[in-house]
Amino acid sequence: MNLITYLQYPFAVHALIAATLIALVSGLIAPFVAARDMAFAVHGTAELAFPGAVAGLLVAGDAVSGALVGSLVVATAIAVLGTRHTDRNTAIGVILAFGLGVGVFLLSYYHGYAAAATNILFGSIVSVTTTDIVVLAVIAVAVTVVIGAVYWPLLFASIDPDVAEARGVPTRLLGLVFVFALAITVTEVAQIVGTLLVLSLAITPAATARRLSASPLVVTGLSILFALLAADGGFLLSLQFIDSDIKASVFITFISFAFYLAARAAERAGFGASRARPAG
Repeated sequence: MNLITYLQYPFAVHALIAATLIALVSGLIAPFVAARDMAFAVHGTAELAFPGAVAGLLVAGDAVSGALVGSLVVATAIAVLGTRHTDRNTAIGVILAFGLGVGVFLLSYYHGYAAAATNILFGSIVSVTTTDIVVLAVIAVAVTVVIGAVYWPLLFASIDPDVAEARGVPTRLLGLVFVFALAITVTEVAQIVGTLLVLSLAITPAATARRLSASPLVVTGLSILFALLAADGGFLLSLQFIDSDIKASVFITFISFAFYLAARAAERAGFGASRARPAG
């Protein structure tokens, strides 16, 4: 069966739309994650979506809603306990250890279909429904509007928080807004690549773009482009290997990493952002 034939099936159309929505939001928010050095926060928030997902299954039979609530709770905890940059990673580590313990504890009480719980870890793009698409679209619009509204002050606060605060920029409020947006985005991305591989869309596109340009707007545009190519390309490629049961998340991570390696090679060859940076 060829690719065109697969795309006539609703599951493939839904998956492609979902991948596109998630890539757009991931690519938009990833440069701020890189600028604020919050890769560990992404990892921690993604991992801690798992206990929320299990709680959602136990209470309402809905892993995604549980993961979203859990991520928001974690985001609040990170914002409260890690008010200073030096405290953030320590706070995330403490919360991560406790949260995973809670997740394992709750999982022992769940006796339903095991895939419903494990999908939040590894992703299940082919199980996206029309309702999921609507929810993803609402989340994508909301996150885009919020980030668009605070883009420049958030960028200022991310690059030089001390100077931004001295000039009256509400850095703490912006940090809280960003952490909430990040938590929602991570939960959204987890539906496609799973919490264990979420860094492939929430970090790698921006890391790749920063190798090619020093302009914030160009980095954002490239980050979105790389996320789209990885997410959509990874899913389309997975359709060619659908009989092998290899998840789309595997191909998404491979493509994303390939772009990163190519960008590093381009930078070393003198075609990247290093040309715009002063020596030393």
